[in-house]
Amino acid sequence: MSWRGPADREHDAVRARRAVDDPLGEGVVIVVEQLRRAVPGGIGTYARGLVGGLARMAGSAPPRALLASRPRRLPDPLDRLEVPVRSSVLPGPLLTRAWSAGIAGVGAGPALVHATSMAVPPSRAPLVVTVHDLAWRALPEAYPPRGRRWHEAALARAVGRGSAFVVPSEPVAEALRSAGVTQPVAVIAEGADHLPPPDLEAAARYLAALGVEGPFLVAVGTLEPRKNLARLVAAYSRIRARLPERWPLLLVGPAGWGDAVGSLPEGVVLGGRPGDAVLAGCYALARCCAYVPLLEGFGLPVVEAMAAGTPVVASKVPSAGDAALFVEPTDEESIAEGLWSAASDEAIRTRLVATGRAHVAPMTWEATARAHVALWQEVAASRSGGSGT
Repeated sequence: MSWRGPADREHDAVRARRAVDDPLGEGVVIVVEQLRRAVPGGIGTYARGLVGGLARMAGSAPPRALLASRPRRLPDPLDRLEVPVRSSVLPGPLLTRAWSAGIAGVGAGPALVHATSMAVPPSRAPLVVTVHDLAWRALPEAYPPRGRRWHEAALARAVGRGSAFVVPSEPVAEALRSAGVTQPVAVIAEGADHLPPPDLEAAARYLAALGVEGPFLVAVGTLEPRKNLARLVAAYSRIRARLPERWPLLLVGPAGWGDAVGSLPEGVVLGGRPGDAVLAGCYALARCCAYVPLLEGFGLPVVEAMAAGTPVVASKVPSAGDAALFVEPTDEESIAEGLWSAASDEAIRTRLVATGRAHVAPMTWEATARAHVALWQEVAASRSGGSGT
């Protein structure tokens, strides 16, 4: 052991006093590897929303840095978040494999590390992990075998390394506890104010290029089996002729895996993934938004649509509160009737718009960030075990 003199002991004492006064004074490292993915998805929206919410906290937020793999291109897109970035020399696939093997972790320095997904590095500092859902356990058929294996192993690593967990809803908290998690689990709802103002002119051009003219219905989400799009499309086909006009159904979102939709019947249009301002415009122009997944930990498209003043028909996803027109996701007739009502019945539409706006009004990313900081302070102050090596 190296010799430590009085100056070293005084330095340690000063750091200890600072930790008592400000447990996050040494800063927080936020793992945002999802933002390096070609399709960051809902986890990417959460990561950006959290970072943006911390920025709106201004001086009351702790010092922070972002951790991710080597940039795929320069300039680094993460620089736009205006937070220092710790980029690994490793590309994404190699970095996450290294983390799985317990190497290339976060060394001494930060007061705390927060992983925004279950891709968690080993960490000397306390580690907080966000788990968005455990759907691969509840719906194994909706995930490819490789995905199920990765999620199961990732959950085991997160449980072994994490000091505490963040989840977006109480059902996810219950699933985590049922999985044997004994660490603290904080339920923190996500924000609804991350989309920019709608660009209605650009949205109109986007829709025209797709052949969508006039009113339409919209569904937003990654095209994958658990989003239940095949039943949604079948339900839409049931009521298309009953609509005041044969309004199309626009499916907006990136491709996932598997044959999520099947053959497209007349009136169903695939729109890919437009930019955020165009997406906001699509919400604003749509007669209603449909979101009927089989299982969801939160459900960001629901609150995005409500924030835009769009009626929402949904399965019982946590994000919706009591502000959507709820349907049974395994019953095509239930979905069909919900679509028809939300798109055509003006009294129902008016009610859904009002309840939706009221529901999402307090759901800001700044509020989400403040709840995270409160948890971080508690974890850092306790300096509890279980943060990995």
